[in-house]
Amino acid sequence: MQTILQDLRYALKQLSKNPGFSIVVVLTLALSIGANTAIFSVVDALLLRPLPYPEPQRLGSLMRRISGPSNSTYPVNIDGDTWRQFRDNVPAVTAAVASKTGGVNLEGARRAQYVHGQRVSADYFDVLGLHPMLGRSFTVTEDTASGPSAVVLSYSLFKNTFNADPTIVGQAIRLKGVPYTVIGVLPPGAQTPSPVDLWTSLRPETSEEGGGDNFEPLVRLKDGATWQQADAQLSQLHSLTSRVLQKKFPGAKISYYAVPLQQSLAVETRTPAMILMSAVGFVLLVACANLAGLALVRVGRRDSEIATRLALGATRWAILRQFWIESLLLTTAGVLAAVLLGGLTLQLMNRRIPHGFLPVGGVSFDARVLLFTAAAGIGASLFFGLLPALSARRIDVQSTLASGGSRSIAQSGGTRTRYALIVGEVALTVVLLTVAGLLIRTLVYLRTLPPGFNPENVVVAKASLDDARYNDRAGFLKLLDQSTAAMRSIPGVESAAVGLSVPYETALNYTVKVADGQQAGEEDMTNLVYVTPAYFATLQIPLRAGRLLSASDTSTSQFVAVVNAVFASKYLARENSVGRHLLSDGNTIEIVGITGNVVAPSGFTDGGPILAEPTVYVPATQMPTQLVNLAHVWFQPNWIVRTRAKLSGLTQQMQQALAGVDPDLPISGFYGMNEVLAEALLLQHVEVGLLASLAGLALLLSSVGIYGLVSNLVNQRTRELGIRMALGCTVRGAMFEVSRTGIAATGAGLAVGLLSSFVAVKALRSQLFGVALYDPLTLCAVCAVLALVALLAAVLPTFRIASIDPAETLRAQ
Repeated sequence: MQTILQDLRYALKQLSKNPGFSIVVVLTLALSIGANTAIFSVVDALLLRPLPYPEPQRLGSLMRRISGPSNSTYPVNIDGDTWRQFRDNVPAVTAAVASKTGGVNLEGARRAQYVHGQRVSADYFDVLGLHPMLGRSFTVTEDTASGPSAVVLSYSLFKNTFNADPTIVGQAIRLKGVPYTVIGVLPPGAQTPSPVDLWTSLRPETSEEGGGDNFEPLVRLKDGATWQQADAQLSQLHSLTSRVLQKKFPGAKISYYAVPLQQSLAVETRTPAMILMSAVGFVLLVACANLAGLALVRVGRRDSEIATRLALGATRWAILRQFWIESLLLTTAGVLAAVLLGGLTLQLMNRRIPHGFLPVGGVSFDARVLLFTAAAGIGASLFFGLLPALSARRIDVQSTLASGGSRSIAQSGGTRTRYALIVGEVALTVVLLTVAGLLIRTLVYLRTLPPGFNPENVVVAKASLDDARYNDRAGFLKLLDQSTAAMRSIPGVESAAVGLSVPYETALNYTVKVADGQQAGEEDMTNLVYVTPAYFATLQIPLRAGRLLSASDTSTSQFVAVVNAVFASKYLARENSVGRHLLSDGNTIEIVGITGNVVAPSGFTDGGPILAEPTVYVPATQMPTQLVNLAHVWFQPNWIVRTRAKLSGLTQQMQQALAGVDPDLPISGFYGMNEVLAEALLLQHVEVGLLASLAGLALLLSSVGIYGLVSNLVNQRTRELGIRMALGCTVRGAMFEVSRTGIAATGAGLAVGLLSSFVAVKALRSQLFGVALYDPLTLCAVCAVLALVALLAAVLPTFRIASIDPAETLRAQ
């Protein structure tokens, strides 16, 4: 123990003599390990940390395997028929279903407010293992079509809206325009897979909403049951296939199986998370290689000290232990700084990333994260402490003392080791830059897709019409007419309209059938959007053929629709599209016009996160009331305003215009079209931002490594260079002679990195759109950026050669 304490004191003394080296090491470790800590925290929350429910390993979801014409495996939503068969014929599990989350209007004593809600079946909370702290959860009676209307509140809504008054249980509140009885309140910290403010009964049926794949299944294994038993029971349900799938994949073999819920929740984010984890691992390797190179230089400068200690009887093991203790001290400081930096990064991520993209429970430190951080620190300590220690063991005591401690690191192999480290750093950096470059190119491609409309000077307001007051056609159409008229009267407003959805956001998927022509009888999925007549003029969507919808298209006139060019091309073969007819809900609809394509998130078409999908626009006056009400359960209509120029105070005036028609209809939010696009590409923005930051950090570390290598060579060869210059060598020639080592290392690293990139980018296949896997522009840009940075890092230290005085060097000889 006394020996260890002596080594610690000596290590602190040595490190204090060279504060610049210590600061660089601690800072490098803090950045690299801190980045690893932050990203591992996300991976831990997504894939490793148990979900915050009792016995989370017994919670599961359904997966669907499709073989035949389309081979795929993915989490599923199910329809009403599938739900009933699943619920009644898989005794190994307790099952529940939930709707997608949506917004509803909650009327209060002072004002109405918009809150997030979800409809769930009777056993939903029991499956999750959540129990209300006040009241109870839903009963089977409340989950039937004729059952009483009941609601369960989240604790935050209970506290913030109802002042945590326990007497609210049993009372009626006005939700969606009708009274709902509060039957329970969940405890603080209780979380469901989708974060919402309240829950109401789903009441699943086999028609309307239950006629499509709109229910999210959730299961819990019963006591004594296994996942294998559940899968076996699922495999026996040969009819467990929705009508939608039977039409979409004719002839395919469709089967279901259960997987742990955590695996299902992370299916979309697993690949990006693992890519990021690999990237921060590369950054840590680059940092360790850089620090090992710096430590090798430091060993070379301590040759005389090491040789003296060995001559006085110190063992080579003692020398190795001394160097490792020094690296351990630096690593400890770096790890502490990394924990602080990682914590700050996590706070930023939790604030900036919407809750829908975060794991259940958010991202936070836990024991696994701290253990990982400590392991990363110990690994880094061994990596950058071991090479210098091994180099010190090779010191020849006699020759070093005879030469006065001026052993050349180049002669000892230290320069070759540093050269190899730089090659590795550059190669890893090339891989990171290539991955980041391809994803940046993908994001640029997606953001610059022709939108098909003019997004400038457009403001969108959303409000929920899932409200009893607007369940009849007259009240619904009156609201649209009066509110758009009020918004058009705002000074500076050019036009105003309402649409069920706008470009860049998910639309209602609906099935239509072609009524005539060669495609007669063909039925397929399309986007369906109800609009008011000014919708196309407000968004400036161009007309390609025929006419647009007009005020004369009423509920008593011929049913009409406008389709986009993709719909005409895919379903009508562009053959005399205007005048053709569609069938939907028993109505014959005449196509009166064809518009250009607008970009929206992909709902049923493969090809990217946003693209032009087949779309049918129908007048709001002709949309079937039952379908309108069903759409309002899932979607908030959009009030769209186009101004002649940017207007200050426009959102307040839009709020006042709507309140003038219905003071109890709250607006849930205002958005510019660029914000809607950013929301559609949020996952891509997050992934690109993080990867670009990591690639930039790796590039910085690599440039520091190259600079350090060349700078050390200048120091080592000062005497040699002075003699060569005295014998006629030019300064430029001497600069080239020294810098070419760094340039050569960069060239070798580029070659190795490009070859490695050809393998690494295969993991990006599912993440790239509009750019080739081996995109030559990206690869050329990576080479050019790295070559330029490396050239600067290699040349800058050689400018000191110009200050060498050859005459002074000769006199010193």
